[in-house]
Amino acid sequence: MAAACEKLLQLSTKIVAVGRNYAAHAKELGNAVPKEPVLFLKPTSSYLPNGGIIQIPHNEGSLHHEVELAVVIAKKARDVPQSSAMDYVAGYALALDMTARDLQATAKSAGLPWTLAKGQDTFTPISSILPKNLVPNPDDLELWLKVDEEIRQKGSTKDMIFKIPFIISHISSVMTLFEGDVILTGTPPGVGPVKEGQTITAGITGLVDVQFNVEKRKKPSSS
Repeated sequence: MAAACEKLLQLSTKIVAVGRNYAAHAKELGNAVPKEPVLFLKPTSSYLPNGGIIQIPHNEGSLHHEVELAVVIAKKARDVPQSSAMDYVAGYALALDMTARDLQATAKSAGLPWTLAKGQDTFTPISSILPKNLVPNPDDLELWLKVDEEIRQKGSTKDMIFKIPFIISHISSVMTLFEGDVILTGTPPGVGPVKEGQTITAGITGLVDVQFNVEKRKKPSSS
């Protein structure tokens, strides 16, 4: 089962992220608490396996961490009712939604998409996948993140505004989810910057942890 789960990300067609799904996080960034899920897409090219190097864009200085529970889809899902939504879950992972915060702020103020701020290479660090049977209660998991040895984020999935069955049902009413697709379910409060040379460790307490070093990406050659 574990080996099968590990192959799922290779099948992934998209990452669907849920923004502002923790009231405290929405408030810390000055955003209203949403009445329905705020969705945005990230490309699968942004995946980074455990132990990889997170790259700060060469022309950016403001890269923020956001620790999240990732839900991995087991099979094609379209117009799924909440009552059967969990049947479409293959497993879970710990993921980071890395965000170029200055780019996001500029995009938000101009009413533009967040793609440049959210979708760059290495911007979705992710753990190995935990089969669903190893996570009996995804609604009560402690997520945590440290930068070097400083705890930055610690929160529980029980504080999510929109729960997993509703999220799956809602997304599948808009777009088809396929086997291997990943849903990022939002981040608890405490997001903040990381700098070149720092190390991020994060995890789901008692289940999985990850570690990533942070470096500055070199400016691509123009020749």
